[in-house]
Amino acid sequence: MGCWAIGGAWGPKDLPLGWSVVDDQESIKALRHAYERGITLFDTAATYGYGHSEKVLGEALHDVRDKILIATKFGCPCDEVKREGLGESIERNSIITECHDSLRRLRTDYIDIYQLHLQSVELDQIDDVVETLEILKERGDIRSYGWSTDSPKKAEAILKYPACSAIQFDLNIFADNEAMIQLIDEHQVMGLNRQPLAMGLLSGKYDLNSKLPKDDIRSGSLDWMIYFDQGIPNSRLLSKLEAIREIITSGGRTMVQGALAWNWARSPYMVPIPGFKNVKQVEDNIKALDFGPLTMEQVEEVNEIIKA
Repeated sequence: MGCWAIGGAWGPKDLPLGWSVVDDQESIKALRHAYERGITLFDTAATYGYGHSEKVLGEALHDVRDKILIATKFGCPCDEVKREGLGESIERNSIITECHDSLRRLRTDYIDIYQLHLQSVELDQIDDVVETLEILKERGDIRSYGWSTDSPKKAEAILKYPACSAIQFDLNIFADNEAMIQLIDEHQVMGLNRQPLAMGLLSGKYDLNSKLPKDDIRSGSLDWMIYFDQGIPNSRLLSKLEAIREIITSGGRTMVQGALAWNWARSPYMVPIPGFKNVKQVEDNIKALDFGPLTMEQVEEVNEIIKA
């Protein structure tokens, strides 16, 4: 499960970075429900809600810590009291401070997968970052590490280190990345798929009359935002979605379950991390496991329609 959305509304007023208002008690119920239904990996980041997502995750699951995996991210330090970001940093002291702050919020003494959150880090900088991560690993603060990046070249730069256990990247029906999948398969590490539901568009619940609230990241104008524009769904992608609806809902799947099934079909190392705000959404995600992956024939059919 991906825990970005449960960070709530955050970011500058003119640049929302969260997913509008959330109910923390509902988030906790949803996290507990996920755990009770067999979900064992939860992905978050220090910057989500300026630490709020980590706090909620820690509150919900600290008593079953030894039975789950926690993946969080660093590189975007924040002031959780003033609720503001402090820019970007990969300086050693900053990384170590961020790690200790995350441990406190998560109510744990170790992080399973500690991921670099910045795609802007250059190839010649990663060795210094890993040197700091190895210090944290030696201290027992983290058990492994990874990078949230869509660049196969950058992923390869950190995959040369044995303690790199995961690469996180965008992967969904609308945003394929064959080169990254091949790299993950070659190294046989976890491919954490962010935005597997295309920020909710693949759920099928939005149409051209939909308008998201102003404090929702999908109402902004970020360069990489292809699924929504000013809170309105992308009309071209909605048309594509309608064209593949019958394929991905085969066998009784919901749209959400079909979207996750597409990811699983791409590689046995793909681990989609769908977001959620409530128990109902968690359950819809989890039931995708009952159906498993799409067939390769179905994937090829979907891909042909999307690329047309």
